[in-house]
Amino acid sequence: MNYKSNHNVVYSCQYHVVWRPKYRRKVLINGADARLKELICEVAAEHQADILNSKSCLTTYISRLKSIRSLIHRLVRLLKGRSSRVLRQEFPWLKSRLPTLWTNSCFVSTVGGAPLAVIKQYIENQKNV
Repeated sequence: MNYKSNHNVVYSCQYHVVWRPKYRRKVLINGADARLKELICEVAAEHQADILNSKSCLTTYISRLKSIRSLIHRLVRLLKGRSSRVLRQEFPWLKSRLPTLWTNSCFVSTVGGAPLAVIKQYIENQKNV
């Protein structure tokens, strides 16, 4: 297990984060999904967060973050905010399909002792929901 340190704190925090487009619309298509991954990597790098795994399904964005120095809800808010603004600027068709890109809610869970295989299976099963 890799540990990070921040002056006087040593830590290893891993989170499973899920959020959805408004009304579960299928908007992560036609290059928007690839651009979303780029934006998430940019924001994560700015806030010293590591992305272990990220996957976009047609109606869900799922990410596994590791070793976040700031509070998780702040990082998720930044991820959703910047990605919504930039994607709607770069893909004008998103503006006509949705009043806002993301729902206000998200799911965050600590990975803890859950085996990586179980998390990967959960991510794959999200495609069928």
